[in-house]
Amino acid sequence: MEIAKKEVVTSKLFDTIDVLDIYEYGESTFGERLAVSFIDEIYSYIGKLQTQYLLHPECRHLETKTKIYRNIILGSYLIIYRIRANRIEVLRAFHGSRSPRIIRQVRKVKI
Repeated sequence: MEIAKKEVVTSKLFDTIDVLDIYEYGESTFGERLAVSFIDEIYSYIGKLQTQYLLHPECRHLETKTKIYRNIILGSYLIIYRIRANRIEVLRAFHGSRSPRIIRQVRKVKI
């Protein structure tokens, strides 16, 4: 059985805030080379979501019967995405130390 290929889109919050925050933290902590490498790794995982969207576990902070909210665990970060009928929506990227209350607000993200 072949899994249907779906378009992957990212939210404005992910593109403008989350990735920039991750890069800035990585650059100040580990240096520019490793920060760029980590951002490349994030986008590599996102690119693979076209066909591997069911590979990652359901987000335990956003449980639903249909398991549409899933997360990629990459280092200390959670990259949360939502599975729709025609596309995959990458919503946010949070550091794992974030409050579950903040993470639950992802449901309100519009794309």
